[in-house]
Amino acid sequence: MAQLSVSRLDAAPVRRRRSGNWRISPWLYLAPAIVTLVVWIYWPLVDALRLSFYQWNMLPSSPQTYVGLDNYVRIFSLPKFWQALRNTAVYVLGLLPLAVLIPLAIAIYTHDLPARSRNIYRAIIFVPMIIAPVVAAAVWRWLLDPGYGMVNAGITWLGFDPVKFLTDPKVAIWTVIVITGWKLIGFSTLILSAANANINPSLIEAARMDGASKWEIIRDVRLPLLSSSILFLVMMTILLGAQWSFTYINVLTGGGPLGATTNIYYLLWDFGFSSMSVGWGSASAVILFIGFGAVAFVLFHFIDRFSFHDN
Repeated sequence: MAQLSVSRLDAAPVRRRRSGNWRISPWLYLAPAIVTLVVWIYWPLVDALRLSFYQWNMLPSSPQTYVGLDNYVRIFSLPKFWQALRNTAVYVLGLLPLAVLIPLAIAIYTHDLPARSRNIYRAIIFVPMIIAPVVAAAVWRWLLDPGYGMVNAGITWLGFDPVKFLTDPKVAIWTVIVITGWKLIGFSTLILSAANANINPSLIEAARMDGASKWEIIRDVRLPLLSSSILFLVMMTILLGAQWSFTYINVLTGGGPLGATTNIYYLLWDFGFSSMSVGWGSASAVILFIGFGAVAFVLFHFIDRFSFHDN
Protein backbone atom coordinates (compact mmCIF):
# COMPACT_ATOMS: atom_id res chain seq x y z
CA MET A 1 0.00 0.00 0.00
CA ALA A 2 2.84 2.38 0.82
CA GLN A 3 4.51 1.67 -2.51
CA LEU A 4 1.20 2.24 -4.34
CA SER A 5 0.73 5.60 -2.62
CA VAL A 6 4.27 6.66 -3.53
CA SER A 7 3.76 5.72 -7.19
CA ARG A 8 0.53 7.73 -7.31
CA LEU A 9 2.30 10.74 -5.85
CA ASP A 10 5.06 10.42 -8.45
CA ALA A 11 2.52 10.17 -11.29
CA ALA A 12 0.60 13.30 -10.26
CA PRO A 13 3.29 15.84 -11.37
CA VAL A 14 3.63 13.95 -14.67
CA ARG A 15 -0.11 14.26 -15.33
CA ARG A 16 0.01 17.95 -14.47
CA ARG A 17 2.91 18.51 -16.86
CA ARG A 18 1.10 16.63 -19.63
CA SER A 19 -2.13 18.56 -19.10
CA GLY A 20 -0.14 21.80 -19.11
CA ASN A 21 1.47 20.81 -22.41
CA TRP A 22 -1.95 20.02 -23.89
CA ARG A 23 -3.17 23.48 -22.94
CA ILE A 24 -0.15 25.19 -24.53
CA SER A 25 0.13 23.09 -27.69
CA PRO A 26 -2.93 24.50 -29.53
CA TRP A 27 -1.66 28.04 -29.07
CA LEU A 28 1.73 27.05 -30.48
CA TYR A 29 0.04 25.71 -33.59
CA LEU A 30 -2.07 28.88 -33.90
CA ALA A 31 0.83 31.24 -33.22
CA PRO A 32 1.99 31.70 -36.87
CA ALA A 33 -1.54 32.52 -38.04
CA ILE A 34 -2.15 34.86 -35.08
CA VAL A 35 1.14 36.68 -35.67
CA THR A 36 0.37 37.03 -39.39
CA LEU A 37 -3.10 38.46 -38.67
CA VAL A 38 -1.74 40.92 -36.12
CA VAL A 39 1.15 42.10 -38.31
CA TRP A 40 -0.68 42.31 -41.65
CA ILE A 41 -4.28 43.14 -40.68
CA TYR A 42 -4.88 44.38 -37.15
CA TRP A 43 -1.77 46.50 -36.72
CA PRO A 44 -2.29 48.35 -40.06
CA LEU A 45 -5.93 48.89 -39.07
CA VAL A 46 -4.94 50.41 -35.73
CA ASP A 47 -2.25 52.51 -37.41
CA ALA A 48 -4.75 53.73 -40.01
CA LEU A 49 -7.04 54.84 -37.20
CA ARG A 50 -4.13 56.74 -35.64
CA LEU A 51 -3.05 58.35 -38.92
CA SER A 52 -6.60 59.48 -39.64
CA PHE A 53 -6.11 62.15 -36.96
CA TYR A 54 -2.90 63.45 -38.55
CA GLN A 55 -1.84 65.32 -41.68
CA TRP A 56 1.17 63.74 -43.38
CA ASN A 57 2.45 63.31 -46.95
CA MET A 58 4.40 60.05 -46.29
CA LEU A 59 7.82 61.69 -46.62
CA PRO A 60 10.16 60.53 -43.81
CA SER A 61 11.46 64.08 -43.37
CA SER A 62 7.95 65.56 -43.12
CA PRO A 63 6.39 65.83 -39.64
CA GLN A 64 3.05 64.28 -38.75
CA THR A 65 0.76 67.14 -37.72
CA TYR A 66 -2.13 66.33 -35.40
CA VAL A 67 -5.38 67.76 -36.80
CA GLY A 68 -7.99 65.88 -34.74
CA LEU A 69 -11.25 65.29 -36.59
CA ASP A 70 -10.49 67.78 -39.39
CA ASN A 71 -9.82 64.99 -41.91
CA TYR A 72 -13.24 63.46 -41.28
CA VAL A 73 -15.00 66.84 -41.43
CA ARG A 74 -13.33 67.74 -44.73
CA ILE A 75 -14.06 64.35 -46.30
CA PHE A 76 -17.75 64.53 -45.39
CA SER A 77 -17.90 68.05 -46.83
CA LEU A 78 -16.45 66.98 -50.20
CA PRO A 79 -19.05 66.64 -52.99
CA LYS A 80 -16.95 63.93 -54.66
CA PHE A 81 -17.15 61.81 -51.51
CA TRP A 82 -20.94 61.70 -51.74
CA GLN A 83 -20.69 61.15 -55.49
CA ALA A 84 -18.35 58.20 -54.87
CA LEU A 85 -20.75 56.86 -52.24
CA ARG A 86 -23.67 57.03 -54.69
CA ASN A 87 -21.56 55.37 -57.37
CA THR A 88 -20.66 52.60 -54.93
CA ALA A 89 -24.36 51.88 -54.41
CA VAL A 90 -24.86 51.84 -58.20
CA TYR A 91 -21.97 49.38 -58.58
CA VAL A 92 -23.47 47.05 -55.97
CA LEU A 93 -27.00 47.19 -57.41
CA GLY A 94 -25.70 46.76 -60.95
CA LEU A 95 -23.51 43.79 -60.07
CA LEU A 96 -26.17 41.83 -58.16
CA PRO A 97 -27.97 40.54 -61.31
CA LEU A 98 -24.66 39.73 -63.00
CA ALA A 99 -23.06 38.08 -59.98
CA VAL A 100 -26.12 36.28 -58.58
CA LEU A 101 -29.20 36.05 -60.81
CA ILE A 102 -27.58 35.13 -64.14
CA PRO A 103 -25.20 32.55 -62.56
CA LEU A 104 -28.17 31.10 -60.65
CA ALA A 105 -30.11 30.63 -63.90
CA ILE A 106 -27.07 29.11 -65.61
CA ALA A 107 -26.39 26.73 -62.71
CA ILE A 108 -30.00 25.49 -62.57
CA TYR A 109 -30.76 25.20 -66.28
CA THR A 110 -27.44 23.54 -67.21
CA HIS A 111 -27.72 20.96 -64.44
CA ASP A 112 -29.71 18.53 -66.60
CA LEU A 113 -27.32 18.71 -69.56
CA PRO A 114 -25.09 15.70 -70.33
CA ALA A 115 -22.01 15.71 -68.09
CA ARG A 116 -19.56 16.35 -70.96
CA SER A 117 -21.55 19.23 -72.43
CA ARG A 118 -22.20 20.70 -68.98
CA ASN A 119 -18.50 20.71 -68.04
CA ILE A 120 -17.44 22.28 -71.34
CA TYR A 121 -20.13 24.94 -71.06
CA ARG A 122 -19.18 25.85 -67.50
CA ALA A 123 -15.48 25.88 -68.38
CA ILE A 124 -16.18 28.46 -71.10
CA ILE A 125 -18.12 30.58 -68.61
CA PHE A 126 -15.30 30.30 -66.05
CA VAL A 127 -12.53 31.39 -68.48
CA PRO A 128 -12.91 35.18 -67.76
CA MET A 129 -12.26 34.48 -64.07
CA ILE A 130 -8.71 33.22 -64.72
CA ILE A 131 -7.70 36.20 -66.89
CA ALA A 132 -5.63 38.80 -65.04
CA PRO A 133 -7.81 41.89 -64.37
CA VAL A 134 -5.26 44.31 -65.86
CA VAL A 135 -5.00 42.22 -69.04
CA ALA A 136 -8.78 41.99 -69.30
CA ALA A 137 -9.11 45.76 -68.81
CA ALA A 138 -6.51 46.46 -71.51
CA VAL A 139 -8.31 44.19 -73.98
CA TRP A 140 -11.68 45.79 -73.20
CA ARG A 141 -10.20 49.27 -73.67
CA TRP A 142 -9.14 48.25 -77.15
CA LEU A 143 -12.48 46.60 -77.95
CA LEU A 144 -14.49 49.63 -76.78
CA ASP A 145 -12.39 52.32 -78.45
CA PRO A 146 -14.78 54.70 -80.29
CA GLY A 147 -12.46 54.99 -83.30
CA TYR A 148 -11.17 51.51 -84.11
CA GLY A 149 -12.66 49.19 -81.47
CA MET A 150 -14.42 46.05 -82.67
CA VAL A 151 -17.56 46.75 -80.63
CA ASN A 152 -18.10 50.18 -82.16
CA ALA A 153 -17.18 48.81 -85.59
CA GLY A 154 -20.10 46.39 -85.24
CA ILE A 155 -22.40 49.16 -84.01
CA THR A 156 -21.43 51.38 -86.95
CA TRP A 157 -21.98 48.48 -89.38
CA LEU A 158 -25.53 48.17 -88.03
CA GLY A 159 -26.13 51.83 -88.88
CA PHE A 160 -25.85 53.40 -85.41
CA ASP A 161 -23.49 56.07 -84.14
CA PRO A 162 -20.44 54.92 -82.18
CA VAL A 163 -20.98 54.76 -78.43
CA LYS A 164 -18.51 56.48 -76.11
CA PHE A 165 -18.41 53.64 -73.63
CA LEU A 166 -15.58 55.07 -71.51
CA THR A 167 -15.95 58.83 -72.00
CA ASP A 168 -19.70 59.37 -71.67
CA PRO A 169 -20.57 60.02 -67.98
CA LYS A 170 -23.94 58.28 -68.34
CA VAL A 171 -22.52 55.16 -70.00
CA ALA A 172 -19.07 54.73 -68.44
CA ILE A 173 -20.20 53.44 -65.03
CA TRP A 174 -22.44 50.80 -66.63
CA THR A 175 -19.59 49.77 -68.90
CA VAL A 176 -17.38 49.14 -65.86
CA ILE A 177 -20.22 47.27 -64.12
CA VAL A 178 -20.76 44.97 -67.12
CA ILE A 179 -17.03 44.23 -67.44
CA THR A 180 -16.75 43.49 -63.71
CA GLY A 181 -19.85 41.28 -63.87
CA TRP A 182 -18.47 39.47 -66.94
CA LYS A 183 -15.42 38.64 -64.81
CA LEU A 184 -17.50 37.40 -61.85
CA ILE A 185 -20.09 35.26 -63.63
CA GLY A 186 -17.76 32.24 -63.78
CA PHE A 187 -16.96 32.30 -60.06
CA SER A 188 -20.60 32.63 -59.04
CA THR A 189 -21.68 29.92 -61.48
CA LEU A 190 -19.08 27.57 -60.02
CA ILE A 191 -20.33 28.16 -56.45
CA LEU A 192 -24.02 27.75 -57.34
CA SER A 193 -23.41 24.75 -59.61
CA ALA A 194 -21.58 22.95 -56.82
CA ALA A 195 -24.37 23.75 -54.35
CA ASN A 196 -27.03 22.65 -56.85
CA ALA A 197 -25.24 19.37 -57.54
CA ASN A 198 -25.08 18.73 -53.80
CA ILE A 199 -28.89 18.68 -53.43
CA ASN A 200 -30.19 15.24 -52.49
CA PRO A 201 -31.64 13.72 -55.71
CA SER A 202 -34.30 11.85 -53.71
CA LEU A 203 -35.95 15.20 -52.90
CA ILE A 204 -36.22 16.03 -56.60
CA GLU A 205 -37.59 12.58 -57.42
CA ALA A 206 -40.14 12.81 -54.61
CA ALA A 207 -41.35 16.14 -55.96
CA ARG A 208 -41.65 14.70 -59.49
CA MET A 209 -43.62 11.72 -58.21
CA ASP A 210 -46.02 14.16 -56.52
CA GLY A 211 -46.62 15.76 -59.91
CA ALA A 212 -44.54 18.93 -59.45
CA SER A 213 -43.59 20.74 -62.65
CA LYS A 214 -40.03 21.78 -63.45
CA TRP A 215 -40.70 25.35 -62.27
CA GLU A 216 -42.33 24.11 -59.05
CA ILE A 217 -39.27 21.93 -58.34
CA ILE A 218 -37.03 24.95 -58.84
CA ARG A 219 -39.23 27.22 -56.72
CA ASP A 220 -40.05 24.83 -53.86
CA VAL A 221 -36.97 22.56 -53.72
CA ARG A 222 -33.91 23.96 -55.43
CA LEU A 223 -34.16 27.65 -54.49
CA PRO A 224 -34.76 27.03 -50.76
CA LEU A 225 -31.83 24.60 -50.64
CA LEU A 226 -29.66 27.07 -52.55
CA SER A 227 -30.62 29.97 -50.27
CA SER A 228 -27.44 29.85 -48.17
CA SER A 229 -25.20 29.97 -51.29
CA ILE A 230 -27.33 32.71 -52.86
CA LEU A 231 -27.20 34.84 -49.72
CA PHE A 232 -23.44 34.24 -49.46
CA LEU A 233 -22.94 35.58 -53.00
CA VAL A 234 -25.25 38.53 -52.28
CA MET A 235 -23.16 39.35 -49.21
CA MET A 236 -19.89 39.04 -51.15
CA THR A 237 -21.21 41.27 -53.93
CA ILE A 238 -22.42 43.97 -51.54
CA LEU A 239 -19.23 43.98 -49.48
CA LEU A 240 -16.66 43.48 -52.25
CA GLY A 241 -18.40 44.43 -55.50
CA ALA A 242 -17.03 47.96 -55.63
CA GLN A 243 -13.58 46.68 -54.66
CA TRP A 244 -13.62 44.12 -57.50
CA SER A 245 -14.20 46.96 -59.99
CA PHE A 246 -11.16 48.96 -58.82
CA THR A 247 -8.77 47.60 -61.47
CA TYR A 248 -11.17 48.37 -64.32
CA ILE A 249 -11.78 51.90 -63.03
CA ASN A 250 -8.06 52.51 -62.70
CA VAL A 251 -7.13 51.17 -66.15
CA LEU A 252 -10.17 52.17 -68.22
CA THR A 253 -11.44 55.49 -66.86
CA GLY A 254 -9.20 56.72 -64.03
CA GLY A 255 -12.32 57.57 -62.06
CA GLY A 256 -13.71 59.78 -64.84
CA PRO A 257 -15.31 61.17 -66.79
CA LEU A 258 -16.16 63.90 -64.29
CA GLY A 259 -15.96 61.39 -61.43
CA ALA A 260 -18.78 59.30 -62.95
CA THR A 261 -17.00 55.97 -62.29
CA THR A 262 -15.28 56.81 -58.99
CA ASN A 263 -16.34 54.67 -56.05
CA ILE A 264 -15.35 54.72 -52.41
CA TYR A 265 -12.44 52.32 -52.90
CA TYR A 266 -10.97 54.32 -55.75
CA LEU A 267 -11.42 57.54 -53.78
CA LEU A 268 -9.53 55.99 -50.86
CA TRP A 269 -6.66 55.06 -53.20
CA ASP A 270 -6.73 58.53 -54.77
CA PHE A 271 -6.41 60.25 -51.39
CA GLY A 272 -3.60 57.97 -50.21
CA PHE A 273 -1.44 57.46 -53.29
CA SER A 274 -2.40 60.07 -55.87
CA SER A 275 -2.60 63.17 -53.69
CA MET A 276 -0.23 61.64 -51.05
CA SER A 277 -2.55 62.65 -48.23
CA VAL A 278 -2.18 59.87 -45.68
CA GLY A 279 -4.58 61.51 -43.24
CA TRP A 280 -7.40 61.70 -45.76
CA GLY A 281 -6.72 58.20 -47.06
CA SER A 282 -6.67 56.75 -43.53
CA ALA A 283 -9.86 58.60 -42.57
CA SER A 284 -11.55 57.25 -45.71
CA ALA A 285 -10.39 53.74 -44.80
CA VAL A 286 -11.83 54.06 -41.28
CA ILE A 287 -15.16 55.33 -42.66
CA LEU A 288 -15.18 52.45 -45.13
CA PHE A 289 -14.38 49.90 -42.42
CA ILE A 290 -17.12 51.14 -40.08
CA GLY A 291 -19.72 51.46 -42.84
CA PHE A 292 -19.16 48.06 -44.41
CA GLY A 293 -18.70 46.49 -40.98
CA ALA A 294 -22.22 47.60 -40.08
CA VAL A 295 -23.54 46.30 -43.41
CA ALA A 296 -21.79 42.96 -42.85
CA PHE A 297 -23.36 42.66 -39.40
CA VAL A 298 -26.85 43.14 -40.88
CA LEU A 299 -26.14 40.72 -43.73
CA PHE A 300 -24.92 37.98 -41.38
CA HIS A 301 -28.13 38.40 -39.40
CA PHE A 302 -30.20 37.96 -42.59
CA ILE A 303 -28.17 34.92 -43.63
CA ASP A 304 -28.74 33.24 -40.26
CA ARG A 305 -32.44 34.04 -40.41
CA PHE A 306 -33.31 33.19 -44.01
CA SER A 307 -30.92 30.36 -44.88
CA PHE A 308 -32.49 26.93 -45.26
CA HIS A 309 -30.46 23.75 -44.78
CA ASP A 310 -31.26 20.15 -45.64
CA ASN A 311 -30.63 18.26 -42.42
